Amino acid sequence: MSENIHPISDRLLKKEDRERSLGQRGKVVWLCGLSGSGKSTLAIALEKALYSAGKHVYVLDGDNIRTGLNKGLGFSDDDRQENIRRIAEVSKLFQDAGLIAINSFITPTANLRALARDVIGKENLIEIYVRASFETCKQRDVKGLYAKVEQGLVPDFTGKDSGFEEPEDSDLVIDTEAQSVEESLQTLLDFVSKQLELS
Repeated sequence: MSENIHPISDRLLKKEDRERSLGQRGKVVWLCGLSGSGKSTLAIALEKALYSAGKHVYVLDGDNIRTGLNKGLGFSDDDRQENIRRIAEVSKLFQDAGLIAINSFITPTANLRALARDVIGKENLIEIYVRASFETCKQRDVKGLYAKVEQGLVPDFTGKDSGFEEPEDSDLVIDTEAQSVEESLQTLLDFVSKQLELS
């Protein structure tokens, strides 16, 4: 089948042309961390801040993606890998178009984070670890998931039944236990903004 596939990428506009037109660098800001750590909150706030600054930006969020593109995937190891692979491929298209994709996905293992980097390209990816302990996330329980976990209603839950490997080489760590939402957003905004500007 592969001999019948003929990509036309070499004949399309270059990423640099699209970036010049938009006045920004195409990048993927990938927020990883436990459910309840603050990933989605920061993604939404960052989108609004960058949009207000005239950037072309879009949020890809785990729950949103699982209601559409990845609707048929579960939470087995194989499905988690396919979930991240698809998101990485979509993100690669976004950044190649000169857009800024802000991704909010648990991405619980080093292998999954490496998969995302390999697909997107390390030079195009800004990995942010949004850190909060399992106990803190359980206390927040913004989606009511942890209560369901206690009742045995959510199998393969990350941090309990399914492990979470803390990133050791993220570009930035934001500790949402130590910082307020406003402080966390400012830390994130200060860090990514300079990487989105054309030189």
